[in-house]
This record gives sequence, C-alpha cells and structure tokens, in this order.
Amino acid sequence: MSSDGYSGPIFRGRRRGVLIALSSPSGAGKTTLSKRLLSQNPDVVLSVSATTRPARPGEINGQDYDFVSVEEFKQRCEEDYFFEWAEVFGRYYGTPKTPVMEAIDEGRDVIFDIDWQGAQKVAAQAPDDTVRIFILPPSLELLEDRLRKRGQDTEEVIKGRMDRAKDEISHWHEYDYVIVNDDFARALEKLNEILHAERLKRNRHPWLGEFVDALMDE
Repeated sequence: MSSDGYSGPIFRGRRRGVLIALSSPSGAGKTTLSKRLLSQNPDVVLSVSATTRPARPGEINGQDYDFVSVEEFKQRCEEDYFFEWAEVFGRYYGTPKTPVMEAIDEGRDVIFDIDWQGAQKVAAQAPDDTVRIFILPPSLELLEDRLRKRGQDTEEVIKGRMDRAKDEISHWHEYDYVIVNDDFARALEKLNEILHAERLKRNRHPWLGEFVDALMDE
C-alpha cells in the first residue's frame, strides 16, 4: 500500500532511450549545445563517431572522436560496423552501431552531432527511436563571422563550409524540430524541453502494457 492508502498496481519499468540526431551548418552551435545538454543530463551520452580526419587541438581520441586511418575505416564499413557513415570534405565519419543500441536499450539517450545525410540514415535504421533536431543560425552573415573567428580554416575552406551550410539548411524541413540559435540560453532551454517531452512518449515506456494489464485486473 502506498503512503496515501492506495493499494493498486505500482510499477515503473525502465524507459527506452531516445536517439537525438542534432544537425546544423558548421558554426551554428550544435556542438556547444550538445556539450551543454550532456552536462545537464546524466542519462544522455554522446555517440562517439569514428573519423579519418586528424584531431584538432584539445580533442581526445575515444572521447571526442575515434580517430582511425582510411584503411581501418573502410574495413569497418565492410564489417557492417557502422550505424551510418558518410564522406564530408574528403574525410570519413561513421557512427558505431552496437554501443548506440545498447545505450537506448538501457534507458540512456544518445545524441548525435551529425549532418543531414547521417540524420536520414539514423532515422531509417531506428525510426521509432530517433528524434531529429535542426539548429539554424540567425543569419548567414553571423555564421560566416563565427567561422572566421575560429581561426582554424583557410579562406578556401570557409567558402566551402558556407556553400555546404546553404545545402545543409535546405534540408531543415526534414526534421522533427527546428531551433533558431539567436540566443544560446534560450536555444538550450528549447533543446531540454524537446528531450523531456520525447522521454514521456508512450513508445518510450514498454512497461506500460504490463502496468495497464495489472490495472485492469484490479
């Protein structure tokens, strides 16, 4: 019997995790937003992608990315190791399949810092588990300014990123949610609201069937 005198079925099973495919053009803030979301939600884990690009200053192998050779990456593709993979700016990126599925089965949410092609592939692989969120910049001018302030890319690379940004943005309508990152705190608040709402969806709680059966048998 519960503290309020109720003696009906009290049961709370493990919920199923959410796959959060977070996309944006380079410089629009998805990486910073995902890191802050992770720090605020202990049940959210980052999907660590494998990549053939070299590590940037401060990046840690196995934490930010799994840095591998082109040969090793292609071998993994042949072994059906990846959830999805793509070539971006001449570099390969891929999401390992097993740790992602283990996490959502255990009730943890997995966030993907991923482009629109990767988001499509993740949604195709796990349509009932995937939530796609697109981050828009307030303007392309500001986006270009952010890329320049990074100080990491040449003019040629920046131009390529801006061309790709327009292509990326053209797919915004394929996403479940769209957030304009004109204010970081507000964008983060919206991201948290989406996460919490998705966690409450009926299909995330497979234990409900058993609970309702017990309820009806009272």
